[in-house]
Amino acid sequence: MKKRMTEQQEFEIMKMVLDKFLWVGVAVMMFGVYQMLTKTVQDGINYLLIGAVVLILFAYIIVKEYEIIKR
Repeated sequence: MKKRMTEQQEFEIMKMVLDKFLWVGVAVMMFGVYQMLTKTVQDGINYLLIGAVVLILFAYIIVKEYEIIKR
């Protein structure tokens, strides 16, 4: 028989997963800053935009999944 998690436990797991995805997005954006300082500004801006898209995409996916599970 499967055990059910409480709403608080589900929320804590969601926070841990979201935290990892946020670190991925921040790492990509920091790489973009590094590229801006060492190479060209355009390369850096490209990585910054990619990092922002990653952050927004993962945040949207996780919030959507949490709303589906919550119902």
